[in-house]
Amino acid sequence: MTLMLPDGAGQLHSYEPRSEPVTCAAALPLRSRVVYSAAHVVADPLRAGADGPSAVDWDATLAFRRHLWAHGLGVAEAMDTAQRGMGLDWGSAAELIRRSSAEALAVGGRIACGVGTDQLTAAEPTLADVRAAYEEQLALVEAAGAQPILMASRALAAVAKGPEDYLEVYGHLLRQSSEPVVLHWLGPMFDPALAGYWGSDDLDVATQTFLDVITAHPDRVDGVKISLLDAGREVALRRLLPQGVRCYTGDDFNYPELIAGDERGFSHALLGIFDPLAPLAAAAVSALDTGDTAGFRAVLDPTVELSRHLFQAPTRFYKTGVVLLAWLAGHQDHFTMVGGLQSARPLPHLARAYELADALGLFPDPALAEERMRRLLALYGVDA
Repeated sequence: MTLMLPDGAGQLHSYEPRSEPVTCAAALPLRSRVVYSAAHVVADPLRAGADGPSAVDWDATLAFRRHLWAHGLGVAEAMDTAQRGMGLDWGSAAELIRRSSAEALAVGGRIACGVGTDQLTAAEPTLADVRAAYEEQLALVEAAGAQPILMASRALAAVAKGPEDYLEVYGHLLRQSSEPVVLHWLGPMFDPALAGYWGSDDLDVATQTFLDVITAHPDRVDGVKISLLDAGREVALRRLLPQGVRCYTGDDFNYPELIAGDERGFSHALLGIFDPLAPLAAAAVSALDTGDTAGFRAVLDPTVELSRHLFQAPTRFYKTGVVLLAWLAGHQDHFTMVGGLQSARPLPHLARAYELADALGLFPDPALAEERMRRLLALYGVDA
């Protein structure tokens, strides 16, 4: 049977869903790259109205993390994919960190958790307030037994007067961390409030400050996560990192080439797109483990069109497509997000996401995905 899908220009076109999923095999554990998926949270639609915008379905959320671990991926927890700063408040994020870290310990899964400053409530926090907020979250993540990821802070971006304030805050946190951390540079395309991070809108100047933080404390930095959607800039920075400091690509537009690398190095991965792509990502990296770069690219290159679609501007709403695909794939029972963010993308965008994902064979049960897509189209008044 065919589906009638909207094309964004007010027209419908027919699409014939595939009947079988793609079977992916990966030899675990993955060895040649450290691979994290920044995982989404599953909302609890029955509690969202009574308990506020951050009501989370803990059982479904943790089940999805077990799915990622089963494919050999690590979980990057409580990051922007989990709607930090866009529906998920600090209280819920803290609970997410505790629960996921305990689950990781129980199943032997790799986990790293976001450390930020989103518990701040003051209208005009001071630099000391920002540092204290970071310290509180760092202590919680370390107590949970997870690796910390020092996320970019909206509050620090607002209060910092220049590069010296970033050097002071990050230097303080690195000196007191009990184990090496991941530093996260999230560009303004993901969060406009982070414009000018590291003390300058000039990316060359900002990069130098970022490198100054790392080179002052190379033994305290496990790696850096770069989310600027600029492959050339990531490669240039990767080549300047001190020995032993990993580069984790966060480039959801150019990840195959960055992970494959070149004669001078490669990037590991910490990607939101690996939430829906977990089986394919695992199979691709497994090929890379055997030295089969062509096989790696053959699996992962065809996924870039879907990723670029999900992450198109406004990029911060990519989470809507990620959760749509989780619902269509059967990982959750509804297409609802904390804060109502399922409404952030129009129907033609969602329909195209379905079409691209189905063509890749991402859905374990294509018939279920088709049936759910028909229900979504009917909700919008489309007779599919």
